[in-house]
Amino acid sequence: MTNHLARARYLLSAHNHKQLPPDGGYEVAFAGRSNAGKSSALNALCQQNALARVSKTPGRTQQLVFFDVSPPYRGPEPAPEPDRFLVDLPGYGYAKVPQNLQAHWQAFLDRYFETRQALRGLVVVMDIRHPLKDYDRHMIGYAAGRGLPAHALLTKADKLGRGQQQQQLMAVRKELQSAFGDTVSVQTFSGESKQGVDEARAVVMGWLGLNEAPAEAAPAP
Repeated sequence: MTNHLARARYLLSAHNHKQLPPDGGYEVAFAGRSNAGKSSALNALCQQNALARVSKTPGRTQQLVFFDVSPPYRGPEPAPEPDRFLVDLPGYGYAKVPQNLQAHWQAFLDRYFETRQALRGLVVVMDIRHPLKDYDRHMIGYAAGRGLPAHALLTKADKLGRGQQQQQLMAVRKELQSAFGDTVSVQTFSGESKQGVDEARAVVMGWLGLNEAPAEAAPAP
């Protein structure tokens, strides 16, 4: 399968609703606490060594960062396809930022998740050794509130043995399905060893309408 995400390039960073690109096409948002491995996951999915890090210069970590994965436009005929973006959300929990910034982000993300028609799904990146923190549940709750699918990446899976990976996978899947039903899928993942990269990429490209065939959630290891 062609990796259409490999053409990802930094587009813009938005600190408020007015700075967002036009609300059309398809978007997939990525959320994850600091040190959960979100940048490594984005880089692995896009087959680029420093895509996420390059865009996240000082000042951008408190903004929504948009990466353009739209098909190249080759002229007026045929009509260009819809825009397609990956959206990198800030990698921290609300409790770790100043109160005024916390209030700003609460309002900004509330509006983004409630009104953004281009949003097709949410990837939540969690360290497999420390999953389902309050931030993770909060972000999945955003997607559930809109009836959008969410996909949990249990990253740094290479840090655990296969048996431990399976135990964590089953425990997280059970808790998420109990809370949110079948709208949330879960898989193990490692940007270091590339475990689960193909499966996660298929899910994201499916949401973006870039798959040759419908995407399926990743199987258990």
